[in-house]
Amino acid sequence: MTQAFKVAAIQMVSTPEVQENFASAARQVALAAQQGAQLVLLPEYWPLLGRQERDKLAHAEADGSGPIQDFMSTLAREHRIWLIGGTLPLQAPHPDKVLNTSLVYDPQGRRVARYDKIHLFNFVRGEENYDEARTIEYGSEVRSFEAPFGRVGLSVCYDLRFPELYRAMGECALVVMPAAFTYTTGRAHWELLLRARAIENQCYVLASAQGGQHVNGRRTWGHSMLVDPWGEVVAVLPEGEGLVIGDIDPHRLQYVRESLPALRHRKL
Repeated sequence: MTQAFKVAAIQMVSTPEVQENFASAARQVALAAQQGAQLVLLPEYWPLLGRQERDKLAHAEADGSGPIQDFMSTLAREHRIWLIGGTLPLQAPHPDKVLNTSLVYDPQGRRVARYDKIHLFNFVRGEENYDEARTIEYGSEVRSFEAPFGRVGLSVCYDLRFPELYRAMGECALVVMPAAFTYTTGRAHWELLLRARAIENQCYVLASAQGGQHVNGRRTWGHSMLVDPWGEVVAVLPEGEGLVIGDIDPHRLQYVRESLPALRHRKL
């Protein structure tokens, strides 16, 4: 492929009401498609950010069937886009847990990839206390898929802190990062980590975040962005509902990799 491929990251401030979140996602995806986006990424927990940790259990869907999956398939087909559905809760083998799963749909609305989040967030500082493993089961498989412009690596939120995951994906043109980074950790590390993953893997990174004050009292960092293979921020949205949009430029990708062939210089 020699032509640029336009991608967009949707930023949301998701609520405990699934239908509200559907409306928000549909609105922003339509805007992205109108602006020419061919691949659109939704944030982690886009269909539901409940009042309590366990709220997601009531909305867990069987793999391949359910209103959230149907919504994503329809949205991809209607707008003729590649849609990466942030995460949704899928039923897990353990009855009191879910899988935090990212699903990919092609422009015909067919599911082409699934990734279950491997690294689960745990953070305690003062009144902030998060432990995703209480309600989420660990994933185990590294996943990617082939888009028209090249390989796309799938990762979610806390995965960003584990560079070995991205090495295991192989050479990607794009890595996606749907997230719900907290305000505290996002302010400290979000942009640094996104740019580092782009630089060390010499690929584009598209990050779609939750960004604002949620009904449950949680505040997320936002700053959805597109980062190029040199680590330059192409576009960013600090806070609130909206989108960022930009191009995956194969010439830029090739130029960075040829001028500094670090991927070929690896010895380990």
